[in-house]
Amino acid sequence: MFRFAHPDFLYLLFLLPIFVIFFVYTMIMKKKAIKRYGNPTLLVELMPEVSLKRQHLKFWLSLGAITMVIFIMAEPQFGTKLETVKRQGVEIMVCLDVSNSMLAEDMSPNRLDKAKRMLSQLTDGFTNDKMGLIVFAGDAFTQLPITSDYISAKMFLSSINPSMVSTQGTAIGAAINLASRSFTLDEKTEKAIILITDGENHEDDAIGAAKAATEKGIHVNVVGMGDAKGAPIPVDGNNYLKDKEGNVVITKLNEQMAQEIAAAGNGIYIRADNTNSAQKALQAEIKKMNKAELDSKVYSEYNEQFQIFAWIALILLIIDFMTLDRKNRIFRKVKLFS
Repeated sequence: MFRFAHPDFLYLLFLLPIFVIFFVYTMIMKKKAIKRYGNPTLLVELMPEVSLKRQHLKFWLSLGAITMVIFIMAEPQFGTKLETVKRQGVEIMVCLDVSNSMLAEDMSPNRLDKAKRMLSQLTDGFTNDKMGLIVFAGDAFTQLPITSDYISAKMFLSSINPSMVSTQGTAIGAAINLASRSFTLDEKTEKAIILITDGENHEDDAIGAAKAATEKGIHVNVVGMGDAKGAPIPVDGNNYLKDKEGNVVITKLNEQMAQEIAAAGNGIYIRADNTNSAQKALQAEIKKMNKAELDSKVYSEYNEQFQIFAWIALILLIIDFMTLDRKNRIFRKVKLFS
């Protein structure tokens, strides 16, 4: 596994475009200064040793060397030893509704984006727990198997959109059943499902699936997304989804269904809003769960891999040092840079 020991130094890379802009500005000012003295074409003959191409080359060599130094400061490393470590935590499977109704904007910016932000912040609070991610609409799919790799979890989370599931609908029961099968076989570890949905277009026996999950010792917590008054579903910019009669479809939070699923799953129901109250309620519920030993695969040893960057920087600096701003009088006729 590759990583940077001090990734904060990589922010220095933002200085590189500034250097390029400054160099371009300097070259433009030089050209303007030369024009003040006369025709640039004629002046070139009066300055045979001057080489603008060499100046460009020296700049890019220096810029490349600076880039390599920044990478060295960030300390690139490769993991060389994978070990199993024991941690105290719980297992959580997230079932996220990605049906088109989750694009409704009765929450800011919309139901789906609000849910993704909430989950991202919830993930930031995990330390030793394991989590997995399932997306569902008319069918359910595992987006991320249960893991303690929170970086991957947030990466997969950011890429979620309704097009990931071609079949539209809201197969809540299928999502709960898939989540129940996705946990490890460790009976000591407490497990929970976090179901995030607007509860609309219910197609299967979600209550039965929640009851089946409790029989396995799994709690089903439900987060309701949206407003009971409802909102239209945006499609193609400023247009909204319409039914066969041409009427704008209004999607509403089916709060009663969400509450019944939570009750059957021996969990809690939380209605999300534009604050972080739902996130805090989930965090409080997770803290109540009994922690147990979890096996996690982690890299315990890392080897420094800065040497290749150091060699590249050294070679670039040597070439830069040996490249003169002006042409050598002896080799003036040699057109290496023409």
